[in-house]
Amino acid sequence: MENLIIKTIEKYRNEIINFSDELFNNPELGYKEFKTKKLIIEELSKYDIYVEKEYLETGFQVSLGSESPHIGLIAELDAIPTKDHPCASKLDNAAHTCGHSTQVAIMTYVVIVLKELNYKGKITLFYTPAEEYTDLDYRNKLIKENKIKFIGGKTNMLEMNLFDGVECVISLHSMGSEYDFGYNSSLAGFKYKKITFIGKAVHAAISVEDGINALNMFTLFNSGLGMLRETIKDNNMTRIHGILTKGGDTINSVPSEVVYECYIRSLEYDEIEKISNKLDTIAKHCSYALGGDCKIETQDGYKPLKPNRALSNVIYKNILKFTSEDRIIKDEKSIASGDIGDVSYEYPTTQFGYGGFKGSFHGKDFKIEDNENALIKPIKIVVLSIYDLYNDKNLMEEIKIEKN
Repeated sequence: MENLIIKTIEKYRNEIINFSDELFNNPELGYKEFKTKKLIIEELSKYDIYVEKEYLETGFQVSLGSESPHIGLIAELDAIPTKDHPCASKLDNAAHTCGHSTQVAIMTYVVIVLKELNYKGKITLFYTPAEEYTDLDYRNKLIKENKIKFIGGKTNMLEMNLFDGVECVISLHSMGSEYDFGYNSSLAGFKYKKITFIGKAVHAAISVEDGINALNMFTLFNSGLGMLRETIKDNNMTRIHGILTKGGDTINSVPSEVVYECYIRSLEYDEIEKISNKLDTIAKHCSYALGGDCKIETQDGYKPLKPNRALSNVIYKNILKFTSEDRIIKDEKSIASGDIGDVSYEYPTTQFGYGGFKGSFHGKDFKIEDNENALIKPIKIVVLSIYDLYNDKNLMEEIKIEKN
């Protein structure tokens, strides 16, 4: 069976690469992936695979088979703003510099291959919008219009119970070129915070004593933030990183409104909550100390990814068929985040990494360098792993026992 699987995938090599290139050249931001969706539906329809359900502006799913186990697959649709990338959208700088275009091509052809092989187990491929936590003004507008409830796509999908009935979830994501593949990786979770420091504007030269300087409040807050960092445990890989998105209105006035936005990341969700509360305390008291006030907005980002090792082991066994052990990074704890983490809290989940890229992730020089490693091998790994789960029911029992 293994030889037949590999032979079938090889038959589609050119189609896979061409489809991946087409997606890469048509990037769109989250909840705006309308052309991407159209391209995928057109590709699937060539093989008589049709949309089962649509949701969240651009999200949708397709299914095959009916027998246990019911395996969920993830394909993330969105790009990320990347100024000056050669393929960046002229509209909003969207570019596939996180590699989601390859992920979509991989999982689309996993389903196409399984259909040709007449696979009997149930597969649902979830085409999920808006994994990247960006373009927040647009997404908050969708929230106000009751079109979505949360910023991230999968978080909304969980709220809508779209994963109900799935017994495990397999995802994959692009990674750097130092290794060919990554196995049983963890991701950090995060919260997003927006802190508005509120002062009182007066002429900056004439009556400065009557003003309340919001920029000074931020400066004091930033010093407190630096002191807080000294108390953070290293083993949770906790990070606080932010930018000043508004520093005042005019040089000639004492700043009356200053806006700071940040992420709090950690491998442990409880740590994120704790640091978030401490940040609130620092912001409030630094504002009050200088006679001002502050407004704090906090949004849940994503939970940490907690991989299911039993499921990861199934993937690992098949990764070893296509590379040597020294080319695999194992049990990496990454400070990056993704809404796949939220899924892992509810369902047995793994996300393995695959290389084949050059340049900086989210950078203007990012590109696909090796189609074999970035497309063809991952399809083989996923299809072989799905057959392993179908043929050996004990594997699914181990996966479920670990989750419980």
